[in-house]
Amino acid sequence: MNRSELILLGITAIWGFTFPAMKVSLDYLPPILFLAYRFGVASLLMLILFRSRILRKETLKEGFILGLTLVFGHGFQIVGLKYTTASNSAFITSLYVVFTPFIAYFLLGDRLKGRDVLSLIVALTGLYLISGASLNFNYGDLLTVLCALSFAFQIVLVQRFGKKDYLSLAFWQILWNFVFSLAFALLFEPLVVPRDPMPWLGVLYTAVFATVIAFTLQVKHQRNTKAHRAALIYSAEPIFGHIAAFLTIREVLSPKGYLGAALIMAGIWNEVRKES
Repeated sequence: MNRSELILLGITAIWGFTFPAMKVSLDYLPPILFLAYRFGVASLLMLILFRSRILRKETLKEGFILGLTLVFGHGFQIVGLKYTTASNSAFITSLYVVFTPFIAYFLLGDRLKGRDVLSLIVALTGLYLISGASLNFNYGDLLTVLCALSFAFQIVLVQRFGKKDYLSLAFWQILWNFVFSLAFALLFEPLVVPRDPMPWLGVLYTAVFATVIAFTLQVKHQRNTKAHRAALIYSAEPIFGHIAAFLTIREVLSPKGYLGAALIMAGIWNEVRKES
């Protein structure tokens, strides 16, 4: 690995640690209000760091659309975390990798390959096992599948809007995520301002490290490696998520759960591997 790839691996580890951080914060905060705090802080920091560079009107509409996909993705994810484990959330969220080619087929007309179908079948088999080997899915796991679908839409739409200024596009999608989350939280959740520092640590970690710092480093360093190598590095996120959940809140999976996690990772790695 070169220096940039090591930094991308560090970013992936940061993202992995968001799962237990969010899980613990949910003991103190309603889920969507947590997102409002997280993306409010992130939006403010991006304004301070990048100022007028990110306030481009030509990306406002696309940022609005991406903000919708992100608020659904993060919303399904964090509500799902109330009903499932941080480890399950990490592995199931990563299914966006195998969903993306199918979304791209319908939205962009991209050609599907046999490998895409095989990756999906293997990963869904893993989902079945990690969710308890029953068709009566855990509610949190089901919401997290919807989260993965939402993130797949977001990835495909980013590709569709690829000619736009990426930094500005990222700011608008984060800001709209804050706006939508805040509106939902004010309408349907109690307004809570915790006195305990624990949930604020979760908010600051996910906003500062997992959103602003991670994104800025990603934009700077991903261009110094090949796309397939970056994808392989990012695919380690659920592994870091499980390690983080074990180290911080002592989560472990059942034997079926570990087999399911392995199959999910096999499906993902089959999808992102580069043919030589």
